Amino acid sequence: MLDLQKIRADFPILSQKVNGKPLVYFDNGATSQKPQVVIDAIAQYYQEINANIHRGVHTLSQLATDAYEVARGKVQAHINAEHAHEVLFTSGTTFGINLVANGFASILKPGDEVVVSSLEHHSNIVPWQMLCEKTGATLRVIPMNEDGELIMAEYDKLLSDKTKIVTVNHISNALGTVNPVKYMIEKAHEVGAAILIDGAQAVPHIKPDVRELDCDFYVFSGHKMCGPTGTGILYGKEAWLNKLPPYQGGGEMIKEVSFEKTTYADLPHKFEAGTPNIAGGIVLGTAIDYMNSVGFENIQKQELELLEYATKQLVAIEGLRIYGTSKNKTSVISFNIEGIHPYDIGSIVDKLGIAVRTGHHCAQPIMQFYGIPGTIRASISFYNTKEEIDSLVAAVKKAQMMLS
Repeated sequence: MLDLQKIRADFPILSQKVNGKPLVYFDNGATSQKPQVVIDAIAQYYQEINANIHRGVHTLSQLATDAYEVARGKVQAHINAEHAHEVLFTSGTTFGINLVANGFASILKPGDEVVVSSLEHHSNIVPWQMLCEKTGATLRVIPMNEDGELIMAEYDKLLSDKTKIVTVNHISNALGTVNPVKYMIEKAHEVGAAILIDGAQAVPHIKPDVRELDCDFYVFSGHKMCGPTGTGILYGKEAWLNKLPPYQGGGEMIKEVSFEKTTYADLPHKFEAGTPNIAGGIVLGTAIDYMNSVGFENIQKQELELLEYATKQLVAIEGLRIYGTSKNKTSVISFNIEGIHPYDIGSIVDKLGIAVRTGHHCAQPIMQFYGIPGTIRASISFYNTKEEIDSLVAAVKKAQMMLS
């Protein structure tokens, strides 16, 4: 069992007040809060090590390089990648998706197909639309049902020898649905297609095993799992990363440069042009250490208990509807109250010190499916409590009374 009092003490922001009320933070799907050990590690890097990496023979440069590569190794171990050079540091999930989509521009041709799902964040839709416009390939979409689940029978029908890449999120940011990615990966491989998994919403809750999944690419952001903003990871199988061209040109990603010809560096540096977010990469390793010290089994148990409790309390409110009722979901509750705009609820709840997200959550196709402008989203983390859920429920009831 988690010692919630001890864990909450690790997060200094949780002790502050907002609008004169104790902060209740239920916007973890947008970004998680940071433990003191992560905050301290950022300061420590700039106070004690700060130097550019991979290029200097002086002591600080070597210390920074070592710390950065140790962090890469931590990520490798965390996701069970076969090689450290299959782990690329990025600025976040969006960057990783765009890197892969850009690479596939050299592979796709007119008549080829890219398969995405109805549950995607815009970051996993727009780059593929741009790719299809550039190459003449066709974008195909896996439909969803009323429970917020992808329809696997329709997915199977979409796959063919024309399918070159499938791209799908592990967990929906808007609904909390956990997609059957293992099955989807197997089916994609049966037709010779690559598959990318957007793990942005998964890594705060589960520990992905990329070799067990057998995915070709897995992308995620550090800031959603207690790490700094501007950090992320693209995992790619070695064979695929060698096949794709560099995404950006510049320093670090080259082996030799002349005006006649440039040759590129080996993995992972081929895709890491320029000076990276060195502190961010190092401290992402610190965040992974912290979450593993809490334990993902403990995290899952705590979050599932809170999800079940919050669902039971919220559905008891007259006129409230939850969107995303898959049996396999994580700690996201997306809801509306009949006759009231979600923004209005969110604004009143904020005055009571409670942070929720309102809007379409960068998932407009989902909202169009349900015929709504958006939802109120409460996304729960392991440091939340039942008492905070009670506060949310009371705040929603008060908002409903004021707005009805």
